[in-house]
Amino acid sequence: MAKQSMKYAGLLFGFIGIASFSLSLPMTKLALHGFPPLFLGAGRAVVAAVIAALVLLITRSALPQGTQWFRLVVVALGVVVGFPFFTSYALQYVPASHGAVMIGLLPAATAVVAVLRGKERPSKVFWVAAVMGALAVGVFAIMTTGTESGPALGDLFLVAAVVLAAIGYGEGGLLSREIGSWQTISWALVVALPVMVPLAWTSVADLNWTAVPGLAWLGFGYISVISMYLGFFAWYRGLAIGPMASVSQIQLLQPVLTIVWSALFFAEIVGPSVWIAAAAVIACAGIAVRARVKTLAITR
Repeated sequence: MAKQSMKYAGLLFGFIGIASFSLSLPMTKLALHGFPPLFLGAGRAVVAAVIAALVLLITRSALPQGTQWFRLVVVALGVVVGFPFFTSYALQYVPASHGAVMIGLLPAATAVVAVLRGKERPSKVFWVAAVMGALAVGVFAIMTTGTESGPALGDLFLVAAVVLAAIGYGEGGLLSREIGSWQTISWALVVALPVMVPLAWTSVADLNWTAVPGLAWLGFGYISVISMYLGFFAWYRGLAIGPMASVSQIQLLQPVLTIVWSALFFAEIVGPSVWIAAAAVIACAGIAVRARVKTLAITR
């Protein structure tokens, strides 16, 4: 019973994190109306890192030890550098709804990382549900983007974002079991800060700050504080409780939520067929998270 309760707690934390992330692409799209993509990738990390450094100082958090520093670099490359940069550039070429659907490949990618890095062994039912979920996301893509598949360059950026995010999620989930969820993202941001500051500074050297619209500031504020920092408190906590392969399938809900936000922000029409596809995605996610996942002992 206690084990089952912990699994539900992991799923709950995972959902809170994904609900936070589901607004990232629409908010990034808003921020692009006033800021260059390079700044959105680096600037959000700088803002989040300053907050994280203050939190670490106030709480007097212990320093990571040994190989934990290298693993924090891996986390930073995945979720602080890779995902923000590639999605920011991708959204110059594709709409937020299309980007959201491509991000729907993250659950399967994260599950693969959980198997390779976390020594988890999902059941056949899990993999069937995960594959069906990916197929449902594909149908969802067709329904939300029509016959336009989007420029190839934008799709390549999104695939790179998915791969790097999956690595950052998997390693971050494992590290959170050792040093804590909010500590993991906080230290990852601090580790990346020396690289992010010069990138952010040079990217806005010629920017007319007074011409940046209010909605762009709103978008930048959200992706800096929520998407880049606070959302990871819940997400890494959920992955740490695990099993990571199961909790990762909550991400199947992210495209559904993002489409809703895209409709609200950009007046994109969401028809009945889209909701049918969304229901299929949710059903697959439900089967996947309930499927059995074995965790083998990890030797270090």
